[in-house]
Amino acid sequence: MVKRVLVVARHNPVEALRVAAGLTLADASLSVVTLGPVPDTEEAQVQLEALAFAEVTPRALPTGPASWSEVARAIVDSDAVYML
Repeated sequence: MVKRVLVVARHNPVEALRVAAGLTLADASLSVVTLGPVPDTEEAQVQLEALAFAEVTPRALPTGPASWSEVARAIVDSDAVYML
């Protein structure tokens, strides 16, 4: 059975993207959610390219209470959650 893994980028989005890129090597269904925009840095772009190669597209949610219900639904639908 394929596990569903969720990575939530909250406080350290570049590190969360790095973790997500590493998790693409696992036999799991991977989802990535960022609270707020993804930083426009070279470090972030490298990780985004690795995720794109694995056909994983992060969802950027606006910061605020409205996004928490969507994050909560994603957490409930996942087998494992990493929040960074």
